[in-house]
Amino acid sequence: MIYAGVDVGGMSIKCCLATKEGEILVKDSFKTKEGITCVEMAEQISSFLKELAARIGVSFDEVASIGIGTPGTVDGKKGVIVYSNNIKLERAPIVADMKKFVSCPVFVENDANAAALGEVLFGAAKGAENALLITLGTGVGTGIIANGKMITGKGGAGAEGGHMRLKLGGEPCSCGNKGCYEAYASATALLRQTARVAARRPDSLLAKMWQEKGPSGIVPFDAAKAGDKAGVKVIRDYVNYVAQGLASLVNVFRPDVVLIGGGISNQGDYFIKKVSRRMNALLYGAGVNPRTKVKAAGLLNDAGLYGALALALQGERA
Repeated sequence: MIYAGVDVGGMSIKCCLATKEGEILVKDSFKTKEGITCVEMAEQISSFLKELAARIGVSFDEVASIGIGTPGTVDGKKGVIVYSNNIKLERAPIVADMKKFVSCPVFVENDANAAALGEVLFGAAKGAENALLITLGTGVGTGIIANGKMITGKGGAGAEGGHMRLKLGGEPCSCGNKGCYEAYASATALLRQTARVAARRPDSLLAKMWQEKGPSGIVPFDAAKAGDKAGVKVIRDYVNYVAQGLASLVNVFRPDVVLIGGGISNQGDYFIKKVSRRMNALLYGAGVNPRTKVKAAGLLNDAGLYGALALALQGERA
């Protein structure tokens, strides 16, 4: 049997067919139609998956189950996308609509939660029973695996670590509150922090690079690596913000491993090791309790697809 994974995004919808071992047999994507309805999306996904099956010469009847990862609040038990601002859907019964076009089981969850499960089954946390994934991008996405299962919370609205409060009355967050982890640890926040320091220190290498290269999360890292004091300050403060939030999450869940995804994770050990040292120093029982591993996420651009495949596999086993 083969399994289907679907990674829904605001710009495109990626689909794949794979074995239960995670070997992707075929993958491709199509553009997300603006203003698409739930039933239209279900029909497009179903048709595209059948096309992919035909490309590799297999019958779609061989697909055992389909997993769908999508942004927003998702009630996996009911098979409903409760709300997603990225694809402009509310109370969308995606599983029921998919069943109008396919006969196999269909499972849906939030994409960050699914990506964490994918890392446990196929990626950098393979074999771990407890894992925490944070993705540092426009916002801060979190996925939590406890005892081999996703933590999703009531109505699928849980595991939103990006919106725990880091500082009372702090920086405004896109969610409407102030002081959220996301407002300090996202890539967007890093850009804001860099701009402020560059403005205060116009003679620094950081300011020069910021002006020459334009807003980029790479700039403070390059400046810091060159020994520029302004760059070093930005990265030191940013690492502290990331580590502070992670320490709070680790104190609650005590995972076997913490994975960091998003473009900033491409800085590798230079960033990951700094976060690990700071986070472990902040943990409850530091120096007595075992250290928690921090690693870069391993599935990169295919994290969404592997997460969706993990849903299909786990759902079938449930």
